[in-house]
Amino acid sequence: MPVRCDIFCAVIDNLGDAGVCWRLARQLATEFRWRVRLFIDAPALIARLAPGQRCVEVRPWAGALADVEAADVVLEAFACPLPPRYVEAMAARRPRPPVWINLEYLSAEDWVAGCHGLPSPQPGLPKFFFFPGFVPGTGGLLREKNLAVPMLAANPAAAVSPAPTSPQGAGRHAVAVPSAARDSALPNTFDGPLDISLFCYDNPQLPALLAAWHDGNRPIVCHVCAGLPRQQVERWLGGPLPAAVGHLTLAALPFLPQTDYDALLARCHLNFVRGEDSFVRAQWAERPFVWQAYPQAEGAHRVKLDAFLARYLEKVGVGGTAAGDFFRAWNGAGALDWPAFAQALPALAAHAPDWARRIRAHGDLATNLVAFCTARL
Repeated sequence: MPVRCDIFCAVIDNLGDAGVCWRLARQLATEFRWRVRLFIDAPALIARLAPGQRCVEVRPWAGALADVEAADVVLEAFACPLPPRYVEAMAARRPRPPVWINLEYLSAEDWVAGCHGLPSPQPGLPKFFFFPGFVPGTGGLLREKNLAVPMLAANPAAAVSPAPTSPQGAGRHAVAVPSAARDSALPNTFDGPLDISLFCYDNPQLPALLAAWHDGNRPIVCHVCAGLPRQQVERWLGGPLPAAVGHLTLAALPFLPQTDYDALLARCHLNFVRGEDSFVRAQWAERPFVWQAYPQAEGAHRVKLDAFLARYLEKVGVGGTAAGDFFRAWNGAGALDWPAFAQALPALAAHAPDWARRIRAHGDLATNLVAFCTARL
């Protein structure tokens, strides 16, 4: 009998929690043949992230309050509290209770490996902490077994917004959007026009970055993701996208399903990403990237940022200092120096494949999770 797995996800304020849970659910179902139910309080998000999917049973959170039988493995994503009636069903399950997992947020901090896999005693039921991570002794990172950069780049046209067939607006807002990201060759040089994807939280540094691109000498095509990035770019621009200002072309992307977003990352010279899901996918795309950590009170997110940079930039060599300074400035500590960071792009591009090999060497999160749970079933 296949292992039955229930995943619980509460979407707080952005897409990352749903994105991570969906990728994990899909991998457990397709690669390990687990029967997966995803209980989520925003099921419409899954329909947008993975249109037409049939491998996972997606249920609204309220469905967990009905009379359902507890699964063999139960994952609460990011410490979201389970419905009390479901916990009662877990405790009543015979002949043994489910393996109960608290899937934690990703961090590169040193303490993660020491806490990964530890039990958290609950009344009548054990619960285990499962930490994603970048080093051995953690749960690893989400990565499909058949993932490869050429596969991600196989269909660039699906990921990049097409050039408008007719002008929209007037003056500087009437522009077609050329893009090296539609070419068949992968981006491998950084001395010509740059294709950049932009996915961020509301960021006070973004206007300065857009101004630097506008005033610079290098043509840049920025593919702006829907939602917060597009809203902030249009505020800076004072009008709708698409647009061309100075050396900067701004293209508006629709909401992209995950597979198309992954292809976009593989087709751009540089990717601005945020949170956890897009952050991990940018590393598998083996392209230079800039990460905006989820903002926390009193700058607590900068501790996570510094922990990651200590690992990520360890072997970059020339350009590492400029890259670290730019990451920190993008996260609110310091002033952005785009020219210095742009000079570091070739070094970061050369570093990206080696970094990807290093972080996948200790196994992917789904495989490690399956092994952990199977040993306790």
